[in-house]
Amino acid sequence: MQELLKKYAQLALHTGVNLQEGQGLLVQAPIEAIELVRIVVKEAYEMGAKNVHVEWKDDQLTYLKMKHAPMEVLETFPEWRKDAMVSMVKEGYAVLNIYGENPDLLQDIDGKRMAAVTKASSTALKEYRDYLMNDRARWSIVGYPTTEWAQKIYPDLNAKEAKEQLWKEIFRIARADQDDPIEAWNEHNQLLRNAREYLNEKNYAKLHFQATGTDLTIELPEGHIWHGGAAKATDGVTFNPNIPTEEVFSMPHKYGVNGQVTSTKPLSFQGQLIENFTLTFKDGKVVDYSCKKGEGALKQLLEADDDGASRLGEVALVPHESPVSQAGIIFFNTLFDENASCHIALGKAYPTNIKGGSDMKEKEMDQYGVNDSIVHEDFMIGSADMNIDGITKDGEKEAIFRNGTWAISF
Repeated sequence: MQELLKKYAQLALHTGVNLQEGQGLLVQAPIEAIELVRIVVKEAYEMGAKNVHVEWKDDQLTYLKMKHAPMEVLETFPEWRKDAMVSMVKEGYAVLNIYGENPDLLQDIDGKRMAAVTKASSTALKEYRDYLMNDRARWSIVGYPTTEWAQKIYPDLNAKEAKEQLWKEIFRIARADQDDPIEAWNEHNQLLRNAREYLNEKNYAKLHFQATGTDLTIELPEGHIWHGGAAKATDGVTFNPNIPTEEVFSMPHKYGVNGQVTSTKPLSFQGQLIENFTLTFKDGKVVDYSCKKGEGALKQLLEADDDGASRLGEVALVPHESPVSQAGIIFFNTLFDENASCHIALGKAYPTNIKGGSDMKEKEMDQYGVNDSIVHEDFMIGSADMNIDGITKDGEKEAIFRNGTWAISF
């Protein structure tokens, strides 16, 4: 186990954030991950990090605050914390998020309290998020099997057994159990690079998704760019924002989405699960929705801001036979579930998904169809019966996905 944890930490630092000598590192982690964090910190300093700052998270403290703190506290975000986070990315710190939240943590919290926290934190951290979403800072998210999360996935196992089983899946999916995980990721990144280069060369005008409960057309803006796998920060250094990642992704035109789409996996939003929901789009905006579970949370998400939260900011293609999908389980965690399935995201688009996007002002972004929002929430729409066609500027249809997997060679 110690050897696997060391490999995992090295993977997060080398392939994930690609930490450079003399660079600072911000680590965000649950307190339960202290053993892994200590290994990460040791490895980071041995790589030449100038400083490693750790921000601890505790689900129970989060719950107590959400349950009992006055509304005026939830409606504000500490200025000192915002200043600290912004100053670190401005100084060139890399950001490593070790992620493993309890998906049921905030199920009984009033939606108004949740909305207040979402709005306050998203608004306060806009500059910080802009650094990450424009690749001006290198960042990565890796999974950690907290007890509550593991037992949500494996309710028939005791806590120890559930964590061990989830660790096994995480190591496999992240390729950390291979002899040389970093080289395995170099090969994987090359495959994703081939896929995105194929789609960029095709330069489709639209994508048409068809599956059970889904008939959706997504227009792609002029100058859109497909990304996936390793990204390149503005300092020229490559990094992997997500470990795992199996996707290639771009941005929809904010006014060019029409039709109906049905989720295929639960969405965990702010500690609440949203399940079996369908959205209807007209001219880019959600105009109707239905939901079997978590309707209040879905409404809260769609109304998180004046307009952007009800439009799309990302479209991602993932083959159904990905290593995450092969696990045959629902992870109740977007980092993993989004890499088992094609998905789309409500809210803010990544400016790097369009030529010149990082330098666009708000008005120019709107003119090019780039969505802006205080949220960015992926939800899964892929399945074994998903078919996707690319529509050229001349109106011709070409098969991209058939029966949930690539119909093209690259």
